[in-house]
Amino acid sequence: MRRRQQHKDDQAEVNMTPMLDIVFILLIFFIVTATFLSEEGIDMRPPPDSETPPEEQPAPPIVIQVDDDNEIFVNQVRTDVDRVLSAVNRFRAEEPNSAVLLEVYDEAHHGIIVQIWDEMGANGVPVSIQRQNEG
Repeated sequence: MRRRQQHKDDQAEVNMTPMLDIVFILLIFFIVTATFLSEEGIDMRPPPDSETPPEEQPAPPIVIQVDDDNEIFVNQVRTDVDRVLSAVNRFRAEEPNSAVLLEVYDEAHHGIIVQIWDEMGANGVPVSIQRQNEG
């Protein structure tokens, strides 16, 4: 029986050149496609003085409440979701600069909240939202 002799030249070698080429191509690709954003700081200058005097009393907000049972109240008067805008417009007729505060509870349906939010935004009524916790 004849034994094979192992030569040191028979060892396998891994050619790293194609892998380095791929790494450099990927590096160039990511550098070229990256977007560089310039971040702007906050303007710390005070606003210019205005000629008009400030309002003495701001208009009280119109409060829309949506509770856990999806009942809707506009300034503590129960109403339907389709009549919220007309109720808000009645209160804004008395105080035209009034904003709307939307108070919602955790278990209220989001569809109702979004519908009210969209109606106010579509009619130019400023609205902010406040979450009420159950308690």
